[in-house]
Amino acid sequence: MALDTVKFVEGLIDNKYTHLCVVPCSFAKNIINEAINNDRIEYLPAASEAVACSIAAGIKMAGKNPIVIVQSSGLTNMASCITSLLKPYGITFPILTSWRTYNEGDSEIQHQHLATELPKLISAYGYKHHILDSHNLYNAIAQINDSNKNHTICIIKKDSFDKVELKSENTLDLSTYTPRSKFLGVLNEKFKSKDVLFIGTTGNLAREMYTFMPDTKNFYMAGNMGGALSVGLGAAKSGKKVIVCGGDAEFVMHMGGLTTAGRFAQEVDLTYILFDNEQNKSTGGQNTYQGHLDYINIAKNSGFNCVDYVIKTIDDFEFIAEDVYGLKFVCVKCGLDDKTPRPPLGIVRVKKF
Repeated sequence: MALDTVKFVEGLIDNKYTHLCVVPCSFAKNIINEAINNDRIEYLPAASEAVACSIAAGIKMAGKNPIVIVQSSGLTNMASCITSLLKPYGITFPILTSWRTYNEGDSEIQHQHLATELPKLISAYGYKHHILDSHNLYNAIAQINDSNKNHTICIIKKDSFDKVELKSENTLDLSTYTPRSKFLGVLNEKFKSKDVLFIGTTGNLAREMYTFMPDTKNFYMAGNMGGALSVGLGAAKSGKKVIVCGGDAEFVMHMGGLTTAGRFAQEVDLTYILFDNEQNKSTGGQNTYQGHLDYINIAKNSGFNCVDYVIKTIDDFEFIAEDVYGLKFVCVKCGLDDKTPRPPLGIVRVKKF
């Protein structure tokens, strides 16, 4: 049995909650979709869980009532904000986190540890926890209200909420853009016989690399969202030629990786390709709301040698995807592909390039 998502969000509004500070998770996609659809509560997407938590702290101290929604792996990103701001200052607001499961053979190995240890992590933060009641709406709202007054985190299990689709005005039409698979196919042909390491960020991009780049040397980073560029920098500093394949949501999560890489522009052979599909594809396709960002100039001002226009066609991509030399940045606007399978666990779980 699942909660009625529309009634749950209406219950939050009736209890004076004003903002949902979110880094999307597939377990919470229906709450997120309803918050986006409902103009009586403000959906506030954040670049990272730490950012979401800090924004919520500011909202609460300013007299409004925020709620933070994240996934379990992202709860670790909030550690400093929770332990060095919320706890010592006595700031409380509801934090909802998914509890991702893990079964051997599932390539999402980033969830393996917290699949059993999440309650211990929450306890280490000095918090208590509730398992959000997915059978009784009134009790679920009461649990939210309790966590608004106390340092208590609400845990969301899979299928806790019934289905809510985004309204048409809140969906993206990417049909005019070339699917990402076509660009990945170009990389496969260009580099299949070359000593170049590809690093794919967590989510659908790594899965698509497994399907469409079978002939290149690939590392599929199942977790650590926002860290692909920094992993690539480490490999490049060790003498590897590296191409990092990232996404628009991943780009902003730990942007300090850009500025750090820029310090070594004369020392590394590292290319960062940003595949911008404007959405969090693996968590329900919600808009990343990053249309205000100029990815190219951000990278340029961080020290990258940039292709100074957004790549939209295979012909343009063929031209720029020639080699790996120096510190380069390429922004590609792309469309969507059908869902592809996860790489097998034995291929994902490697610790040497």
